[in-house]
Amino acid sequence: MFPIKVENLSYAYGARQALVDVTFSISQGEVFGFLGPNGSGKTTLFKILSTLIPVDQAAVNILGHELGNGVQRVRQYLGVVFQRPSLDLKLTVTENLRHQGHLYGLQGKPLKQRIQEALDQFELTDRAHEGVETLSGGLQRRAELAKATLHHPKVLLLDEPSTGLDPGARRSLRAYLNGLRNTTVVLTTHILEDAEACDRVAILNAGELVAIGTPDELKDQVSGDIVIVDSPEPEQLAPKINQRFGYATASIEGLLRIECHNGHEFVRDVVAAFPTEIQSVRLGKPTLEDVFIKLTGRRFEENGSSQDSVGLESSRTETH
Repeated sequence: MFPIKVENLSYAYGARQALVDVTFSISQGEVFGFLGPNGSGKTTLFKILSTLIPVDQAAVNILGHELGNGVQRVRQYLGVVFQRPSLDLKLTVTENLRHQGHLYGLQGKPLKQRIQEALDQFELTDRAHEGVETLSGGLQRRAELAKATLHHPKVLLLDEPSTGLDPGARRSLRAYLNGLRNTTVVLTTHILEDAEACDRVAILNAGELVAIGTPDELKDQVSGDIVIVDSPEPEQLAPKINQRFGYATASIEGLLRIECHNGHEFVRDVVAAFPTEIQSVRLGKPTLEDVFIKLTGRRFEENGSSQDSVGLESSRTETH
């Protein structure tokens, strides 16, 4: 039995279709990520899995219960971290954890032990008795994670869990999630590093699940290296490259994107062939965003956030 199984799930907000015939299953102990830009359907799917949005049909099954009629039975086994804080800002970290434990029937010594474990795990021990409202955004995020995992949930749902975390805290979070072999972890993200750390990834675009597999399996869909060519006249250069080298080009936001083998040799040859028509060339190995581009014909659109942005520049070598 799969802890999570979704079959032909669709959902609409009035006339706007948020999810379209989505089907997937998640195995016991798997770290499973949903990757996609804003508007891809990640948030709607997360709300359905966390039982915030009711579904009438038997399209979603969690731990053997259909969400159409088994919501209360499912909730006791879920741990959820939302994008927006759910902590009581007027309480200390420990007080927030204690109240969370009470909600799940934990008391006395077992609760005290769970609280200490959570504080240690998320490096909050020295902040345990400080008010949450005095903590930085990153520390509050750690407290959210500690709260969600306190009762040892069978399924842990994380909506953009790295938001607000510094690089060190992100690495610690990934290590922690990969160590939860008895817990099924489902997360949404637009950050490539988070997706790369998952056992499997599902790519969403405009409500549709366009690909699913391990990060390596998905990147294998892209042939060879990725070369990005910046030209003042890309429309004129594209057919010349195709005629000279036999490679098809795709235009993404005014840049020419080419999949090719032996990319370093191609970069040398294309610059030599069209020296006055090329401003710069970037070379790199395929990323998960390259998979997204190949499948959808467009880049991620994430409001230009420099910290969380992912794109053609990732792991690129540039030649002028």
